[in-house]
Amino acid sequence: MRVLIATDSVHTTAAACDYLEPRLDGDAVDVVTVTTDGTRDAADALNVATARLLGRAEVETARLGAGEEGDTAEAILGAIDDRSPDTVVVGRYAGTPGGGPELGGTARRVLEGAEVPVVVVVPSV
Repeated sequence: MRVLIATDSVHTTAAACDYLEPRLDGDAVDVVTVTTDGTRDAADALNVATARLLGRAEVETARLGAGEEGDTAEAILGAIDDRSPDTVVVGRYAGTPGGGPELGGTARRVLEGAEVPVVVVVPSV
């Protein structure tokens, strides 16, 4: 199985790892962050995935740019096309704990545009 985690924070990455850890058995996991400013939190998010999934999956990480338009959802959908995962894991809203209960715009667009199952995780505070 190949999984793509699209994350922008350590909180989203931790929630994705919590979801995936009991389901993985030597699978491949691609972890991508999409940033326009190269924030440290994005780099930390990749490190969290590598540390948490060590020994459970083959993990590859990448930092993607959001392109000229700054469109995070399009960058994630492009990563899905490039990597052909069986499943995608995204956060419900921007990686800020305590965000509202509504589904964020990026998660919504990924759900609508992906041709594979998408799991939406909720970062805990």
